[in-house]
Amino acid sequence: MIKKPIIVIGLGEMGSVFARAILKLGHPVYPASRKTDLNELSKEIPAPAMVLVSVGESDLQACLEKLPDIWKDRITLLQNELLPRDWEPHNFKQPTIISVWFEKKKGQDSKVLIPSPCFGPNAALLVNALATLDIPAHEVSSADKMEEELLIKNIYILTTNIAGLITKGNVEDLWNNHYDLAIEVANEVMDIQATLVGHELNRDTLLKGFKAGIDGDLAHMCMGRSAPARLARAIELATKSGIEVKKLKEIQSTL
Repeated sequence: MIKKPIIVIGLGEMGSVFARAILKLGHPVYPASRKTDLNELSKEIPAPAMVLVSVGESDLQACLEKLPDIWKDRITLLQNELLPRDWEPHNFKQPTIISVWFEKKKGQDSKVLIPSPCFGPNAALLVNALATLDIPAHEVSSADKMEEELLIKNIYILTTNIAGLITKGNVEDLWNNHYDLAIEVANEVMDIQATLVGHELNRDTLLKGFKAGIDGDLAHMCMGRSAPARLARAIELATKSGIEVKKLKEIQSTL
């Protein structure tokens, strides 16, 4: 029996990993690029098993606005810095969400830090597909738990990227030799994240998850190319919410 097709929107490094995993699981994959007319594609494939949106976070909202209504009950999202506020305005019917804890760089195999949690109607499909590439993933039990997982990943990315603008080293160096800086940045990041989700955070739980990410790959470099942009975006969000982020502004002033 031929399995249902899956649409993959955005075939960069990450999208290509998922496309390969889905193909190995036996589903036909139909790629969509910036030039693809999604409405025309939805007429040809109105009921895919899943529509995986794998564009970068800066392109996410523009992409979500263009998604055909007929696909809105089968969307899967995987972006960094993702939170419910990013998809809720688009009236999706329970999208599938995965917090990706592996990286894929050009010319290199995927590198896993820790297993990637996911939740939603297509969570099992994602787990099974990634398993074909020996990339561990697991389903979580609820939407609240998935939000917590997204917060952990956001804190990891933002804290390591922003603190890395100062330390220039890897996450082991950050934790062992610049612990006070890491915690100060993490707390300001959590102040911002709390306003974005609209409730107080369990900071001990989130910091424990942050540390698990560090332990997953101690040699992982803190500062990626997008670190200055992440810092600027964090300060902009803090300013809009009336949050004082002294350490983030201090770091920005040194750049």
